[in-house]
Parts: sequence; C-alpha cells; structure tokens
Amino acid sequence: MQSDISIAGVYLPGLLVLMLAAFVVARMVWQALSWTGLYSFVWHRALFNFALYILILGALSSLSNRLLS
Repeated sequence: MQSDISIAGVYLPGLLVLMLAAFVVARMVWQALSWTGLYSFVWHRALFNFALYILILGALSSLSNRLLS
C-alpha cells in the first residue's frame, strides 16, 4: 500500500485520507440512524458513534489494502 498520497503537491498520509472518508460515511450513517429513530435503543450515543466510526475506518482500510495490492 502506498503510504503517502499527493494532493496538489501536498503529501498526506494515507491513513488521514481514509479517516476523512470514514468520517463522511459515518456521518451519513449517523444521520440515517437519527432519522429512523434507532438511537433510542443505544445506551451511550457518543460511545456508539465512536465504535461505529472505528468499524467503518477498519472496513475502509481493509478494502483499500485489497484493492491496491
């Protein structure tokens, strides 16, 4: 896997780009959970959101490793 990504001549760590992508996806999932009312079943919303973000980041990282190698 390529460790750095060049955007307009600025090198960014690959993990940073994955973290931003994971945040965008997680934000959409959080919005969907909020609209459907499923957050009423969650005990600690912030902890749940953090765990969901980590799961999405892991999935994106695994996916990028498989696609790029």
